[in-house]
Order: sequence, then C-alpha cells, then structure tokens
Amino acid sequence: MRDGFGLRVGFVSTYPPIHCGVGEYTRMLISGLKRVSPSIDVVVIQSYDAGEDPYNDLDLGVRVIPGFTRRGSDYTGVIRVLEDIGGVDVLHIQHEYGIFGNTTGILDAAITARSRGLAGLVVITMHTVDRIGPRANLEFQSKLNDADSVVVHSILQEFELQAQGIVPYKIWRIPHGTLINPYLDYPRYMLARRLGVEDNLPEGFLLVTPGFIRRDKGLDILLRAVKILGNDIGILVAGERIDKSLELYESDSITIIERYLSGDEILMLAALADAIVLPYRDKPGRYSVSGILHLSMGSLKPIIGTRVPRLVELYQYAPRLTTPPRMPALLAERIKWLKENYDLAVAYSGNLLAYATKTQWPRMARRHLDMYTILLSEEKPVWEPLADAKLD
Repeated sequence: MRDGFGLRVGFVSTYPPIHCGVGEYTRMLISGLKRVSPSIDVVVIQSYDAGEDPYNDLDLGVRVIPGFTRRGSDYTGVIRVLEDIGGVDVLHIQHEYGIFGNTTGILDAAITARSRGLAGLVVITMHTVDRIGPRANLEFQSKLNDADSVVVHSILQEFELQAQGIVPYKIWRIPHGTLINPYLDYPRYMLARRLGVEDNLPEGFLLVTPGFIRRDKGLDILLRAVKILGNDIGILVAGERIDKSLELYESDSITIIERYLSGDEILMLAALADAIVLPYRDKPGRYSVSGILHLSMGSLKPIIGTRVPRLVELYQYAPRLTTPPRMPALLAERIKWLKENYDLAVAYSGNLLAYATKTQWPRMARRHLDMYTILLSEEKPVWEPLADAKLD
C-alpha cells in the first residue's frame, strides 16, 4: 500500500466518452471499487482517441490521462504517465485485441514499469481469448505468464489459457459485473419518450436487441425469424452501426434506433422490453463474454440467445432459452414459445436472475480488491511442472 493513503490502481484502458464496451466495463468496475473501498486511488491511462489532454471523471473522482495510441506498437507513453504520477501499486490492463492490437507492446511496457518500481503488480484482464489464431494473438497469450495475474470472465477462457500453458494459479476467473436495472419501475410510455421512440414503438409483445450493430450480432437471422413469426411480435433493435455494409430493414414490426447508446439508455431499452433476444453468431475459436448479456440479466427479463461462447453463462443457467446459432426457424419457435408461456419462462429464468444478483458490480469489485490484496501481501507461489509426470 502507498504510505497509508490506501491502494493506488492504474487502469490501462479505453474510457468514456470513447464509444467502447471495454471502456464502459472499466468505468463500472471503478464505480464498484469506489463503492466498496472509498479510499482507493484510481488513475486511468486512456488512449488518445479522446484527445491528448488529461481530464477528470468528476462523478467517480478519477483522473483520466491519455498515454497510448489504439492498436499501436509503442507504449512508452504509459511508462511516462506512471513516472509523472509516481507509480501505482497495481497496473491493470483491460486488454482487447481491437484496442491493443496483437503485438506484445503493452505487456512489455507493463513489465518494464514493474522492473523500474513504477508498478507493484501487473494484472491483465483478457476480454478475448483466442484458441486458433491469428498466430500473433497466440504468441501474445503465450507471454501472459510474465504478468502477476490474468483475469478472465468465463470457464471457456480459463481452461483455454491453461491449455495454452498459462500456469493455473495466475488465472483468476472473475465474472463480468451486473448492474440491477434502476428503470424497471418506470412506465413504458415514459421510457419510450426518453428514448425518442414513442411515435414508432412496435405494438404487441416487444423484444429488444441492444448494443453495437455488427454482422456477428446475427440480426439477419433475427429478421428472418420475424418473417416466420408474423406481425404480432415487435422487435426493437438499437445501437451504433459498426458494420456500415450491413443492411437493415424496418417494418411495422421492426424499429431500429441507429445511434450510440449510453449505458443508461441500454438499461431503459431493457426495461421497456417484455424480453431480450441476442441471436449472436461467433467467430470460431474466439472466447469472450457479452457485456450486453449482463446488462440484460440485470433487467430481470427473460432472455433468448444462441449457444455461442459470448453467451455461455446464458447456456449454463437457462439452456432451454437458447438455440444453435444461424437457425432462424428454431429461433422463431423459441420466441413463439416464450410469448405463449411467458410466466413459465420468467420462472424458468430464476437461476439466471440469481446469477445476476450474485455478479453485481460491488461483489465483482470486491473480488478484484481481494485479488490485489492477496498478490501484494503474500509470497507468490512457485509453479514447478513435472516434465515426466504421467496421468494414471
């Protein structure tokens, strides 16, 4: 700890106002940390996407200091920021290949900072773990043993990294946090007005698909399922379109809000819905966890999704509400069942709702704090693999 003033943690991550799910994750984690440990001192080393001038997140009391270029190879700026602020107890990288590329630059800079006494620990959260490539990504993952700990969100990520040679004691599985939706008691007309959809809100049973609009979200599958279902079910698709070549079609039963949505707006959308549908399709060999799933779980509504790695928690806790990906007829069948058996679906979702409660952000923040404390205070274990060991 730092001279009696509490723990100082430096996050290397994107951060609002940048439109990035990892940045939103980092802010929610910091909010949880501040709630369970008000004395903690947090600094965010941000990308230059929001400019080169430092700024303050006044709501959380956090300094945000630009220090690296997204997908760059030179991260000496991170070391310079650490020198300027006098170092940190924990340097925590929120890693995503879309932010840091597939070079080892950010990890190399963090290890250098630790060797210079600018960081007591190097922690890295792997928001995506690759299994079959690209080769540069696998080479990056092979160096994760250089960190003091590696945080993952799912069992798929945990055991994939073990299979790739990351020593088990360094892997900490801490689920993505969940925020219980504060808008659940708001009337639908008020939520629709605040979202600007009161004039074109689909009628009838309402399904919502929130988040960035990309090809991997499976919206084409959803649109084909809607044609099978007819017009008695409304679909509201909302989010910033990342893939500009993706064609979107509105109709009497489909409304599209094509713009960036804040976390609060996504929560309003989820509160507006009767149920949430996530028809994702995933890239083979890529393991991550959906932040939209956790925002949806916190809204205590039934969720229909596909059996893909990003939604593995949905499959674990409510498997009958999932379908194989890329199968619109089965998706339509599951949506129809949900509409006709809504009360049963709500009851069946009980295990998923309990999981949402267990993974609330303050609890996940506490698990991060416990990890930091253990790694800073205890003698680190020594991993001694037995090269000639055989399984009986």
